[in-house]
Amino acid sequence: MRLLVTGGAGFIGSNYVRAILTGSLPGVTSLKVLDNLTYAGNKSNLDDLTSQFEFIVGDICDQSVVSKSYKNVDAVVNFAAESHVDNSIKDSRKFIETNVLGVQTLLSQAVKSEITRFIQVSTDEVYGSIQDGSWDESTAIAPNSPYAASKAAADLLVSAFNKTHGLNTCITRCCNNYGPYQYPEKIIPLFITNLINGIEIPIYGRGDNIREWIHVQDHCKAIHEVLFNGKSGNVYNVGSGVETTNLQLAQTILEIMGFSHDKMVFVPDRPGHDFRYSLDSTKYIQEFGNNPKIEFNLGLEATINWYQSNSSWLNRLAKK
Repeated sequence: MRLLVTGGAGFIGSNYVRAILTGSLPGVTSLKVLDNLTYAGNKSNLDDLTSQFEFIVGDICDQSVVSKSYKNVDAVVNFAAESHVDNSIKDSRKFIETNVLGVQTLLSQAVKSEITRFIQVSTDEVYGSIQDGSWDESTAIAPNSPYAASKAAADLLVSAFNKTHGLNTCITRCCNNYGPYQYPEKIIPLFITNLINGIEIPIYGRGDNIREWIHVQDHCKAIHEVLFNGKSGNVYNVGSGVETTNLQLAQTILEIMGFSHDKMVFVPDRPGHDFRYSLDSTKYIQEFGNNPKIEFNLGLEATINWYQSNSSWLNRLAKK
């Protein structure tokens, strides 16, 4: 398969590209990466592998760039997105431009270029918030943040292009990811890098918001499975069943890194903060038989070790 990965220099995208190029995820015969290299896109995430693929700097909203990127490509996996909820609350315009208009551009050009497979990497946040139980794929989407609303709109476009144009599409909706190469605005790398730098870690509200966590490598395996074997027009939830409150998460990171709990500081909650996310991944497991392999605490320890051992990577981010 000749594959284009959009947003391939970001956190999840670069982990996916690395897994393909190092042989963990087989079946790709040629690879292109398209990324606009915004603040969260970092070409250095792939520096040691750049001789093995074609890297294109460009915006998924640019029809000309997308059209050229699609040449000699069979399939597209779209990771490209603005993804930080706090930033979407401050200014949602860029989220609509990239996450909605950008996806519309990718889809319309995919039809023109006769792309045979299109995978949209989405998020559990499109479902909103759930007090008890878990969402399955039939649950109506009900996003609460501007970020989640932009991703939900993109999902609807993907489904519409499947129905209207017959484009072979799948959507994956995953729980919170963690692992190496994640920009330190997100909660786990923020906590880790703050502690490395001797800074307190901020806890929204009382810290009782609940999230489900999966290691990025397990997520990438799921995306690759859907790319090759997912049924056209289907949505697949990708969860782990591992849920923790933000306070518990902070306490675990403090304990692993050898800090006392007085390094936490409680800050005002953000507007519209969803209380809990939880995915029912039964459909994915039944179709593909895959479960997350990386145990949460072990994965968290490995992630902490990665950030502690990669100060040069963090320093390059600070200079962007």
